[in-house]
Amino acid sequence: MFTFSFRNRIAFNYIMSTALLIAFVFIVIYQVIYYSVDNHINDDINDEVKKHLGEIEIDRNDTYLIQVDQWRAREHNTVDVNPVFVQFHDINNQLIDKSPNLKGILLKLYDNDKDNVLVDTYLNNKPIRQIQVPLVDDNKIIGHVIVAMSLDDATMILTNLKNILLIAFPLILVVLFLIARLIAGRSIKPVTSIIETSSTITRDNLSSRIQLPNNKDELYTLSETINNLLDRIENAIEREKQFTSDASHELRTPLAVIKGTMEVLIRKPREKQEYEEKINFCITEVDRLNNLVDQLLLLARFENQKQNIRNEQVYLNSLILDTIARFSEKIKEKKITIVANFQEDYYIKSDTYLVSIILSNIISNAIKYSNKSGKIDIELKKDKENVYCSISDNGIGIVAEDLEKIFNSFYRSDISNHPEIKGTGLGLSIVKRLCNLLSIELNIKSIKEEGTSVNLRIS
Repeated sequence: MFTFSFRNRIAFNYIMSTALLIAFVFIVIYQVIYYSVDNHINDDINDEVKKHLGEIEIDRNDTYLIQVDQWRAREHNTVDVNPVFVQFHDINNQLIDKSPNLKGILLKLYDNDKDNVLVDTYLNNKPIRQIQVPLVDDNKIIGHVIVAMSLDDATMILTNLKNILLIAFPLILVVLFLIARLIAGRSIKPVTSIIETSSTITRDNLSSRIQLPNNKDELYTLSETINNLLDRIENAIEREKQFTSDASHELRTPLAVIKGTMEVLIRKPREKQEYEEKINFCITEVDRLNNLVDQLLLLARFENQKQNIRNEQVYLNSLILDTIARFSEKIKEKKITIVANFQEDYYIKSDTYLVSIILSNIISNAIKYSNKSGKIDIELKKDKENVYCSISDNGIGIVAEDLEKIFNSFYRSDISNHPEIKGTGLGLSIVKRLCNLLSIELNIKSIKEEGTSVNLRIS
């Protein structure tokens, strides 16, 4: 199937709109000239009528003789490039005289209902316009003057004008099409650059970018938008590669530990207590591996899955208390004091399951990174539009330079002084993604060895 190029389509659409405009202008020009010529002929005929009426005399006897001697004398001594045809009739519609240029031809005298009416007709097969004017004396018609003028010149002018416009119309459109095509070609040159650059971009080559046009127009915006899109794609793929690499490493580590422990156990017979210790150690690593897999699946499941989010009434007070109850053993083990400051009941519209995951990860981190006999403050408050949740601890804190990185998958802040704290580095990454899905504003403030405060603003 034949298709126009983008450049030709732009030029064609431009020409279609221009053709309508030019056609309208040509029609207006033709009509203006047509009416101008038509009115000019009418004015000339009326002037001739006035002039000839002033050159005749009426003899008021019983027969009303019309004297045209003065007119005849002037008519025979006048040279007119565009001759006027004049004809006189008496009270009985009999011919009195006529202009010499009529020769053997007569102008047609119509009935009285055509008096003072301009009529287009033919004289010797030539178009003319004539008018018959009654001669009136004492409210009585005593004769007629017929004045006619040739329409040859007017017809020729209008015909030539129409032919010129009809010939000029397609020629103008062809010229404008070529010009529009040239201009369109230059205008969409950045599109060619976009196509060429896009064809060089592959999964292994995402560094190429489209050169931005000099003019900051729509094509500049398009090029800039595509470059930003490529930046996001490149970053996403890099994160995916890093995530895959980190996930593989994190999965291999507990597997290697389990394998190594088992290999040690089967090398020689051992005491029952030693078998139990090693098996319990392997179970711990399996639990760690299982937890890691669960978190990885959670990340994959809720990656940009806004369509699966439910909108329901969530009772925050109960959700927080249930989460605290689930970690009661760890809280007792570290002798942590939990202070829940709820002045009233707080409800939000969101997804209960996802909000519980967010709160669970934040509270779990607060417990994990709190010192023994530490304190965790949980506060809920609201204004007219938002509900605010603050979870603060006085634990080991986070160094300032790590605050921007803690949301990256598998990233863990420096805890070399606390080797007993285990983790995968996925908790806050999950929290961040779920907050984005639920349009919850997340803000973390922390000071090394003083504590961390996680603040949520829920609309």
